[in-house]
Amino acid sequence: MKLLKDMLFGVPIETVSGSTHIEISDVTFDSRDVKKNVLFVAIKGTTHDGHAHIADAIQKGATAVLCEELPASRENGVTYVSCINSRRALATVANHWYDHPSAELKLVGVTGTNGKTSVATMAYQLFHHMGYTTGLLSTVEIRIGNSILPSTHTTPDALSINKILRQMVDDGVTHCFMEVSSHGIDQDRVYDVQFSGGVFTNLSHDHLDYHKDFKTYRDTKKRFFDCLPKEAFALSNADDKNGSFMLQNTKATKQFFGMKSMADFHVKVLETSFSGMLLKLQHDEVWSPLVGAFNAANFVCVYAIGALLDIDKTELLPVLSMIKGAAGRFQTVVTKPVTAIVDYAHTPDALTQVLDTIAVLRTRNEKLITVVGCGGNRDKAKRPLMAKAAVEKSDLAIFTSDNPRNEDPEEIITEMLTGVSMEVNHKHLTVIDRAQAIKTACTMAQDQDIILVVGKGHETYQEQSGTRYPFDDAAVLEQLLQTKK
Repeated sequence: MKLLKDMLFGVPIETVSGSTHIEISDVTFDSRDVKKNVLFVAIKGTTHDGHAHIADAIQKGATAVLCEELPASRENGVTYVSCINSRRALATVANHWYDHPSAELKLVGVTGTNGKTSVATMAYQLFHHMGYTTGLLSTVEIRIGNSILPSTHTTPDALSINKILRQMVDDGVTHCFMEVSSHGIDQDRVYDVQFSGGVFTNLSHDHLDYHKDFKTYRDTKKRFFDCLPKEAFALSNADDKNGSFMLQNTKATKQFFGMKSMADFHVKVLETSFSGMLLKLQHDEVWSPLVGAFNAANFVCVYAIGALLDIDKTELLPVLSMIKGAAGRFQTVVTKPVTAIVDYAHTPDALTQVLDTIAVLRTRNEKLITVVGCGGNRDKAKRPLMAKAAVEKSDLAIFTSDNPRNEDPEEIITEMLTGVSMEVNHKHLTVIDRAQAIKTACTMAQDQDIILVVGKGHETYQEQSGTRYPFDDAAVLEQLLQTKK
């Protein structure tokens, strides 16, 4: 139990109706979770407005309401508090409710279009293998030491973040690595969270269905670094044209990593194959089981994170050389008689990087068959760009459904096909059913050929018309290719 007045400390309050010297038993922004003596925070969401559920919350036992617009009629015995931004207020309240857990951790946030999951996961693995009790909040999973929890969002809501961080602290976690999405920044999910470091991986076309234009998307990412404290570090990709921009106004210590540009932490690929890479990291040669230039960038980024968290390089390199990538990120499922790869790439830039990586590794005596789709109810502008990259950089592209959600998968593919020119029109097929599309690729592939299945990566479901059906790209590939051995 906490006093309401203490939970509201730091919230820009406009009006108060009732007493703030009352005890609160819990906090929620979901009226379905309301119990006796709860503080209900009414949030205006993208599809629902919590203000419409204030009466229901009070009926269920809420004794305090935090909102942006006070209801016309008010119940006796209930405290009503209005503020300018209830989302931001929720983050502040959540921080107080869980006793400021982020201040008790070395918490590093990772943002960018691509690479967030890989960098956060690799950093978790690094510190975990070095003996630290470590936490991870990622698109794929939440880890608290050795315990694994399911992940539903890249960046959870403010209440969930603080609850998870408090559990981490109570379980002895000292370091935590967290993906920070543009949605999470824009919706103040990480407001009042105290970060020890922030990382920018890269920026390319994505989420314009939400942000509407690239500048807004870029500026949203930058807000994360603008809010870092001076005691933190801000690590950015020197090779990305927005790398310096991201750190323009940060108070944190600026550091850069890169492969092509001058940087505080530099890496070069010396040798590469499907089994890994030989890298020159600063002045040391090191082997990594990771594949691709994008993973070399992830590698040096994680090395930099370790160094900035005061780990000596003699301790870092031996452990880092054993680190594997996140599930569904350039994951080689089968190597014989064909090579089958699953990747989460769902942006034009990510897909291009994966295809370019394969181009460096292949001999040209084999075919590359790419199975690709685009998710429904998401950024439509990237669909033709995805198709263009797949067709131009593959011997054959098979267009299929991804997570169509509430859209017609045939219409999604029709929009993708607007990016395919007549000159390469012969290099693609359309197979709506994803399982059948993968089967078609496996049937057409000859010995030594390469099959790339992109878009879903680690996901083990197919989302259509509000329902998630079990579906795992890697499992389907493995089962189909068993018959070829």
